[in-house]
Amino acid sequence: MNNTALIVVDMVKDFTDPEGLVFYPQNREILPNIKRVLDECRKHDILVIFMQHSYRAGKFDKNLVNMRSNCIEGTGGDAIDPMLEVNSEKDYVIKKRRYSGFFGTDLDMVLRENNIKNVIIVGTKTNCCIRATVTDAYYLDYNPIVVSDCVATNDEVVNQVHLTDIRKYLGKVVTSQELFDLMDKGGLA
Repeated sequence: MNNTALIVVDMVKDFTDPEGLVFYPQNREILPNIKRVLDECRKHDILVIFMQHSYRAGKFDKNLVNMRSNCIEGTGGDAIDPMLEVNSEKDYVIKKRRYSGFFGTDLDMVLRENNIKNVIIVGTKTNCCIRATVTDAYYLDYNPIVVSDCVATNDEVVNQVHLTDIRKYLGKVVTSQELFDLMDKGGLA
């Protein structure tokens, strides 16, 4: 399954920690599921990439004009949640400042350098960062696979609407158990 990567989107402390600046309880609830998917992907030698929402301290960013300040470098708010251990020798951590993990980053280059075709996507927020990353993955000819019990936003109806659209137009939507079954049967090759 060396043509598959796991992309963990924005599971940083400002989103996942109850003391975080833009915390939603749903993000905390999906962390154990993401941890299981992360562990299973590592067992199957799947490339792991953490997208880290991070704004530069003291620098202007258009995104912060209309939203609450969050994920600022040096505050700890942009740190990957400690439940999701980063293997510094194998995993990639890619900073981003926009919804899509592809926009303004080298994510596409990292995927192409590693001959990736399938991207398993987990994290937050389904209606913003997940949706934008899936859309760009689709446009760049990757096969997006969203794990439904490993994504969240602050409204379950909104979450389901976006998962329905992703399933219908952009890629696969599976549960973590369905993903594990695909891995065990070699269905991601």
